[in-house]
Amino acid sequence: MRLHVGCAMWNLKAWRFPQPALSTYASWCNAVEGNTTFYATPTVDVVTGWAAQTPPDFRFVLKLPRSVTHTGALSRNAELSEFIRVIEPLGARTHALWVQLPGSFGPGDLPALARFLRSLPDHFRYAVEVRDPAFFHEPGPLEQVLAEAGAEWVPFDTTEFFHTPPTSEAERDAWLKKPRMPPRTTALTDRPIVRYLGRDSTERTVDGWRKWVPVVAGWLREGRSPTFFVHTPDNADAPTLCRRFHDEVRALVPSLAPLPDIERPEAPLTLF
Repeated sequence: MRLHVGCAMWNLKAWRFPQPALSTYASWCNAVEGNTTFYATPTVDVVTGWAAQTPPDFRFVLKLPRSVTHTGALSRNAELSEFIRVIEPLGARTHALWVQLPGSFGPGDLPALARFLRSLPDHFRYAVEVRDPAFFHEPGPLEQVLAEAGAEWVPFDTTEFFHTPPTSEAERDAWLKKPRMPPRTTALTDRPIVRYLGRDSTERTVDGWRKWVPVVAGWLREGRSPTFFVHTPDNADAPTLCRRFHDEVRALVPSLAPLPDIERPEAPLTLF
């Protein structure tokens, strides 16, 4: 039984982590979203460095390249083969490969997703994120495709963020860029993954995740190992918020081991 928590990145100027930042981040959080792999596949040397800077129980959820999921029509192309080759040094640190699909991908495209998932190496876990609201209104067909592949459905909970209009430049920017997704709290596998977007206000962010605390606690009691990623519009407080979420879940599941004591950066995080 383990709860992984993390952010959308492992380095942000506001955090003032020393270089290399990943090792410090890995003392605050035990998972991270690998968004950069969507835009460019790293080298084997870079990935080997990621492994060296993180403990064995740290977890990466790595996004597949956009040349596969967005412009490649979900095909096993050369970019995917290279991506799979270079991430091998992470070993078990690769928690899941994340198939984030564009808003144009709808229920009629499910056969393509089923074929794609069947073509992937079976020594990785897979997690799929969809952006068409139609999947949430009638989830059965997508759930069946994912169940057959042993893949998870990744919800992006933006309900708290879009509950009231933005009040800052960071919130206004996110208002234009983030998807408005219906809520979903159903786990399909033993490793559910949730992405959550809060607000600039810590109080609003915490209020918005209140519904998730008992859900995640319930998953842990069922023997699942969930991952919860915390986003805010500027992400300045995200590492501390991740640890707070972990603490709130642990209050309901005392057998959950606490996160390790943090490695303090040379300069403190801005909220201290």
